[in-house]
Amino acid sequence: MKKSRLALAAAGLGLALAVTACAPAEQEKPDAGAGEPTVLKVAAVQAPMTDVVKAAGEAIGDGYEVQLVEVADYITANTILDSGDVYANFSQHVPYMETFNEGNDAELVGVQPVYNFVIAFYSKTLDDIADLPDGGKVAIPDDPSNTGRALKLLAANDVITLDPEVDPYEATVKDIVENPKNLEFVQVPISSLNAAYEEADLVFQWPSHIKALGLTPDEDGLITELDDRFALNLVVQKNDVDSEATKALAKAFTSDEVREVIEGNGTIKTAW
Repeated sequence: MKKSRLALAAAGLGLALAVTACAPAEQEKPDAGAGEPTVLKVAAVQAPMTDVVKAAGEAIGDGYEVQLVEVADYITANTILDSGDVYANFSQHVPYMETFNEGNDAELVGVQPVYNFVIAFYSKTLDDIADLPDGGKVAIPDDPSNTGRALKLLAANDVITLDPEVDPYEATVKDIVENPKNLEFVQVPISSLNAAYEEADLVFQWPSHIKALGLTPDEDGLITELDDRFALNLVVQKNDVDSEATKALAKAFTSDEVREVIEGNGTIKTAW
C-alpha cells in the first residue's frame, strides 16, 4: 500500500467552521518550486465525500499533499473556496455550484466529475407512491437546482404536472400546473430533510444523508432517479482550472484508490 500523503485538518477545525467562530488559514497558492510538498486544502461536508478526499490524499502525486477540511454545510464549502481559504472542494454537483456562483458573484468551476448517486423520495408511513394521501405533506430541498430535480422526479411519476413551457430542471413549486392530490410542499435545506422525514408524508433526500436513518434508495426509495447531470464534481476557482495542482488533484480523484471507495459504497457509482 502506498504511504499516505493525507494530512487531516485539526480536529477542532470542522467544529469551528460549523459554528462560524473562525475560518481556516488562507490557502497558499501552490509553489511548484518549493522543496516541501505543496499542501492542497480540500473542503468536504461528510462521508462518502470526505472518504473520497482521504482516498485522493493517498493517491496524490509527488510534490503534493491533500489536507481535508471537513465543514458542516454546502454553503460553507463554497464560501471558503471562493475566499481562497481552501484550494478546492468536493461536495456538490455543477447545477448547485452554478446557483452559488450566480448568487454570490463567484467564479467556481467543476473540473472533474467523480461519482454519481441515486436520489429518492422516502416515506415513514407509505409503501407505495400511489398511496399518497390527499393533502399530504411533501418535503423537498429549498435550493433551486435540487428543487427542480425533486419536482422533475415527481412529475416523471405522475404525482404532479409541471408547466410544459418551463425547463423541468429549473422548475419551482409555482410551476406546478396540476396537483391532483392537493399536496402541500415544504421546502427546507438538504441538511434538514432527515428531520422532515419524521413529519412529512414524502421526503426527497440524498443517499449520503438518508443513510443516517438506516435507509437506502435501493431498499427504501419509493421512486428513484440517477442523472449524470448531478454527478459530484471536484471544484476549484476559475483561475486555478489549468494549474498543475488542479491537474494533480483531478488525477488523484480518478485514481484506483478513489474507485475502491466508490465501488465499496452501494449507493454511488464512478462518473469518469
